[in-house]
Amino acid sequence: MADYRNAGARTVPAAGTRADIDQGLRSYMLKVYNLMAGGLALTGVAAYALYSMSVTGEVTAYQVRPDLYLTELGYTVFMSPLKWVLMLAPLAMVFFLSFRVHKMSVQAAQATFWTYATMVGLSLSTIFLVYTQESITQVFFITAASFGALSLWGYTTKRDISGWGSFLFMGVIGIVIAMVVNIFLASPALQFAISAIGVLVFAGLTAYDTQQIKEMYYEGDGSAVMGRKAVMGALRLYLDFLNMFLFLLQLFGNRE
Repeated sequence: MADYRNAGARTVPAAGTRADIDQGLRSYMLKVYNLMAGGLALTGVAAYALYSMSVTGEVTAYQVRPDLYLTELGYTVFMSPLKWVLMLAPLAMVFFLSFRVHKMSVQAAQATFWTYATMVGLSLSTIFLVYTQESITQVFFITAASFGALSLWGYTTKRDISGWGSFLFMGVIGIVIAMVVNIFLASPALQFAISAIGVLVFAGLTAYDTQQIKEMYYEGDGSAVMGRKAVMGALRLYLDFLNMFLFLLQLFGNRE
């Protein structure tokens, strides 16, 4: 993965250039947040669009609830081996973007990010089969409020929280291992613990990543480097938001 953190000592900017640097930083962070928000919007639209095309109130051979049936498209997407493609393709895409972004043009990096966000949406369309739309909406706004507060704190705090990185990374690894184990155990208690810890870990990552993205900014970067940094920053915050949303949904979502 490309490392965009700026190594080496830098000269302290003169007072006269401070305002220009602050304006550049604000523009950079605004671009990061706009890209992230656009990615989330694409994910939501793609998820609901596929869900809408995959279900019907008319009786078909594929019943999922007393009042809901799958269309042919729905059966193909959710029941056939194609579901594994939808599940694994976003994972492959995020690794591709992470490792290749430093060799891409800004336009190609952004296009890859939009494609990734769309594919994630397609893979998440099943949440509308599991949870009520009201609870999905409520949890989304809870996540948005929590994310906003945590990211704002990470951006404004004078405290160096870079030391959180290794601890939070270990937390992510632990969550992944526990989720794999619970595939075989199917323990509701373990699933609850995973979801609760997952919320805490990605809440911490939201603040940590925001500070790291802020530190990645360097006023001497060219437009191409700055653009690629913005894409990678948006990807990090997008993943933090998405995972926090999914873990909160598992805790508080009302199941159909």
